[in-house]
Amino acid sequence: MAIPEAIKSALEASLQPTTPVIVFGLAFVLLFPFLLHYLLHGQSSTSHLPSVLLLGPSGAGKTALLSHFERRAAAATPDDQPAKSATHTSQSPLSIELSASPSTTFLLVDTPGHAKLRGHALSHLSPATSKAENLRAVVFVLDAAADDLAAAAGYLYDVLLALQKRAGSGHGSKAPAAVPVLVAANKLDLFTALPAALVRSQLEAELGRIRSTRSRGLLGAEEEAGAAAEEGDDWLGEYGSEKFAFRQMMEFDVEVEVLGGSVVGEGPGADKWWRWIAERV
Repeated sequence: MAIPEAIKSALEASLQPTTPVIVFGLAFVLLFPFLLHYLLHGQSSTSHLPSVLLLGPSGAGKTALLSHFERRAAAATPDDQPAKSATHTSQSPLSIELSASPSTTFLLVDTPGHAKLRGHALSHLSPATSKAENLRAVVFVLDAAADDLAAAAGYLYDVLLALQKRAGSGHGSKAPAAVPVLVAANKLDLFTALPAALVRSQLEAELGRIRSTRSRGLLGAEEEAGAAAEEGDDWLGEYGSEKFAFRQMMEFDVEVEVLGGSVVGEGPGADKWWRWIAERV
């Protein structure tokens, strides 16, 4: 099949080492990697959205809260504009995209509560990872009707200590943005549930006990090894204080608030939690 004369002439001209051909070739070589990167990664807007992290022990109601907010978003979205959502496997965080206002969209990220998987959840709090770059708040969900808050307090201690270290990691550079914490005392629809004020006081007492126990353990380990860690590095809150209180976390720009609510049942609902989140994203 004969090539039309006009096309043949254009092809021959494009192969000649003229200035326009050289400039076009160089521009293509230099710009192609950026274009390819944009096509592969630039379309994912969720990676740039602010995020709110759901933490807490298993059975506290994190996934139920995530589903509740997703249904709420779907009910408020017109039928021709379904709510955006992105779910992942059960062994990795579950994420949904929500709108706090017409101009504010964020990711609500649920994490597994099993003790063996908490290290993965806590990795979201480290400023050294990209996961923490857009983190705006942490919602720690616990069962206010549980017989004992000790297990939840142990996990919360690790969360607060991670945020405290995060706040102090900006020496010599820009400090990471402060991350407030909401302790969501869930299941207040149950008769045995403690009110939010009592949950707060019991958590503070338990966190103080954990702090004392861990500090004694650290001192013993240091004496055996013949080394001393930086003073107060693993001490939660005000160093040397006899009792722990959530207000001590403000020294590290970590605001902690305890609010009661319920995901299911005829209790107070989850509106307070939603408003808290919306104000911080």
